[in-house]
Amino acid sequence: MAERPIGRQKAQSANRVDGRGDGPVTRTVVLDAALAIIDREGVDGLSMRRLAEAVGRDPMVIYRHLPNKAAVLDGVAEIVFEQLSVDVTDTDWATRLRVVARDFRRLALAHPRVVPLLVTHPLATPLGLRPAALVRPLEAILELLTRAGFSGADALHIYRALFGFLYGHVLNELQEIVERPEETDEVLRLGLYRLPIEQFPLVRELAPVLAAYDGELELERGLDILLTGLTATLSGPVR
Repeated sequence: MAERPIGRQKAQSANRVDGRGDGPVTRTVVLDAALAIIDREGVDGLSMRRLAEAVGRDPMVIYRHLPNKAAVLDGVAEIVFEQLSVDVTDTDWATRLRVVARDFRRLALAHPRVVPLLVTHPLATPLGLRPAALVRPLEAILELLTRAGFSGADALHIYRALFGFLYGHVLNELQEIVERPEETDEVLRLGLYRLPIEQFPLVRELAPVLAAYDGELELERGLDILLTGLTATLSGPVR
């Protein structure tokens, strides 16, 4: 098949346990429950005891599948990343990378409290020690780009540039906090009145632009800049 899923697709909702149930407790059931907790309460709201309560079992049942909270967090990152897919046979590599970028943003916005597990947590773990699902995007994109004719080294540069941009983008988008939404003046809503105008004239001047932040448009503009730059600076696919 042309479409290569990065890991398994998430199970259908009918096969999941979100809360107490009488079905068998599997690793998938535990991780789905953990994802539901994090989506509602954040990573700090997750504990092994809280997780056991969510699946209606003794905590020792949880430990049979996942030895500690760190393993649970890795597993949650896995099941989210596994929803990402790459068509490695697509000959239009730039368009395919745009699709990957849009899908990554969609996952991040669907699970904003999981984003630290997708973005910052893996960076603290050596590549070879990360869960396989977190490494498969790298493998798939390397295959996509080398199939298109790029050298392995250039394919790696493109992957790093793309995901470096994506990680920064989703963190920035999720942190676009409006301090005083009832205010119509952009300077007040963004708290820019706290910045001395003589020290930050350009930031203050851009208040209307900052207030009109559109994550989707910012992503597309960033991809335009990134992919145009990569096309111009790399030697291009070897034919």
